[in-house]
Amino acid sequence: METEKQVREREIYKATIVGSVVNLLLLVFKFTAGIVGHSAAMIADAVHSLSDFVTDVIVIVFVRISNKPQDKGHDYGHGKYETMATVIIGLLLLAVGFGLLWTAASSIYAFFVKGESPGEPGMVALIAALVSILFKEVLYRYTVRVGRKVDSQAVVANAWHHRSDALSSVGAAIGIGGAILLGDGWQVLDPVAALIVSFFIMKVSVELLVPSVEELLEKSLPDEVEQQIEETLLSFPGVSEPHHLRTRRIGSYYAIEVHVRMDGRMSLEEAHAKATAIECRLKEMFGRSTLINIHVEPLK
Repeated sequence: METEKQVREREIYKATIVGSVVNLLLLVFKFTAGIVGHSAAMIADAVHSLSDFVTDVIVIVFVRISNKPQDKGHDYGHGKYETMATVIIGLLLLAVGFGLLWTAASSIYAFFVKGESPGEPGMVALIAALVSILFKEVLYRYTVRVGRKVDSQAVVANAWHHRSDALSSVGAAIGIGGAILLGDGWQVLDPVAALIVSFFIMKVSVELLVPSVEELLEKSLPDEVEQQIEETLLSFPGVSEPHHLRTRRIGSYYAIEVHVRMDGRMSLEEAHAKATAIECRLKEMFGRSTLINIHVEPLK
């Protein structure tokens, strides 16, 4: 029978491999459509799909490492590797967003200041953008559902990368469609749309980076989670004054350290049994992989 970690790893691999296959096909399709249709926007969109494919590879590699058990050099496991994967994906998204911003701003400047036209794209580029929007939105919904199901920040981050590619394709579709339908004088719509989309992409990247960097810097779990932990401790008869509570996230699981007080006349065996019961309850709440350290002190 598969363990919880094996099931989680299998679900992540399945979602990521499906995404990588779709990304590879879209990558080839959009590059071809951009070249044949003379569309700089579609070629830029294809570069975005290339970054998606790269992040799929990153997720596959880092999640495999993060699921390795504890060893001599990693007493707390390898969960932070998954967090590192999320940071890398966020940085790639930020770079893609800034690249699109720079390219779009340069085209707009050239159009209004130098009078250079971006050129009229072909219909094949518009078709490629519409196909990309459909496939990437479906891929986003599928991947984010799997990521939330298995509680994987890296998979959720990768899902948002799919969504950012869909948004990029929306911008390309608006620009290409406007240039085709409205003709000369409106070809600047392509870079304008790309400029707007670039801000959305960079916003998503920051939203992914901030919590991941905070985790790497050992930020505590949210206040509501810590309050839930304390309430659980106090729900056990004879357990009081929880203090020195230290919490953090390690990839997909939590680490909890806390001191509690019990009756000093209680036998060591009874105190141990009660601490074990508390551990079991917390693992039921937060997952079997939760790392828990309970220090028992006598009542003063």
